[in-house]
Amino acid sequence: MRLKICSIVSLLFALAVVYVIGAKVEANKNGSSSARYQGQHVSDFDDRDDRFDDFESRVRKGFAIAPVPLNLKGKNRDLVGLGSYLVNAVAGCNDCHTCPSYDPNDNPYRGQPGKVNAQNYLAGGVPFGPFVSRNITPDASGKPAGMTFEEFLHVMRTGEDIEHEHPQFGPLLQVMPWPVYRHMNERDIRAIYEYLRAIPHAEPGVCSGAGQ
Repeated sequence: MRLKICSIVSLLFALAVVYVIGAKVEANKNGSSSARYQGQHVSDFDDRDDRFDDFESRVRKGFAIAPVPLNLKGKNRDLVGLGSYLVNAVAGCNDCHTCPSYDPNDNPYRGQPGKVNAQNYLAGGVPFGPFVSRNITPDASGKPAGMTFEEFLHVMRTGEDIEHEHPQFGPLLQVMPWPVYRHMNERDIRAIYEYLRAIPHAEPGVCSGAGQ
């Protein structure tokens, strides 16, 4: 009987030792995994790794996809990069504010590469029935669409047509999806504004509709 009890105790002790060793191995494995990323810059990782889909990776991606040269002098670099990400990868501003949106034979909707029309980038001129999209590139004073940030924020939040170009349709913008954009936080709206400050001034081209 005593031998049987000793055998059971020995077995339980052995199982406990195995459990402790296994826990230490797992902890070391996790520690090594964390240590593997220490000291590495976010740009070292592939965009498909969603563990690094954070502010810095969006800034980096924004600079990578900007279709025009950017003037960063006097600008917040991080906000410019984030703004490019939002404008070019999220909000789809190009399709409504660039006329035509893509270079000849580069329309992605026709199975072509999809190179953005940099010459008329965000200069407006796209017709939507009685409405025409605005030029949101910087004016002579450097303000996107001639708006201060406060005015830009107000338009994005309320949809008010502060220029009253179509009074017969009421005081609100009728095509721009401001009902969606108004839910953006102020940092993101400021980032879009900062990016628009950094792009070159442009004039609209000629097109018959969006997405051309």
